[in-house]
Amino acid sequence: MLFTIFIIVAILLGLALVGLGINILFRKNGKFPETHIGKNKAMKDRGIHCANTTDRLDRQNYKPVDLQPE
Repeated sequence: MLFTIFIIVAILLGLALVGLGINILFRKNGKFPETHIGKNKAMKDRGIHCANTTDRLDRQNYKPVDLQPE
């Protein structure tokens, strides 16, 4: 009984993985979408950068606050 359930679950899991990858498997130049923020076109279009780039831009635009009263 337990072995039968294991086989059914394994088959369903395999079908789910094939279903998720079907678009990639049958395209001529199919590849997974880029998930890195720095290389993702949708993120670039929205002006979202990776943490390193954001930190670098913040350091370039840094203006210290003068805490001394005049």
